[in-house]
Amino acid sequence: MNKIQRIGCACEKPTSNYTEYRSSALGIDHTNGRYAEVSIQQCKLCQRIWINYLVEYEHYPKSGRWYRGIVSKKDRPNITPENAVEYLESLDWYVYGGSYFDSAGMIGQGKLSVN
Repeated sequence: MNKIQRIGCACEKPTSNYTEYRSSALGIDHTNGRYAEVSIQQCKLCQRIWINYLVEYEHYPKSGRWYRGIVSKKDRPNITPENAVEYLESLDWYVYGGSYFDSAGMIGQGKLSVN
């Protein structure tokens, strides 16, 4: 399990706003027909790097969900859209939310509900 230290930055709060990050697309995860959008985000305050995973099944209402976890600079080059779920599941905590969970954000760990 990857231990991620909390430093008290606003980006660690489940309800942090997307405007608090610089974002760039990493690609699409086509695994199991998910077509999930995977991006890299950097907090404008503390400069930490996050991986963001967003999936929604358009034909199912309330299926939107996102997961965001901190990525170390040494791990960042190894993360691809296809292994983003595995990486997030390896963290000792991540932030998640969306209409699927009826939540603006919570702290979680372990298996992601993406299928």
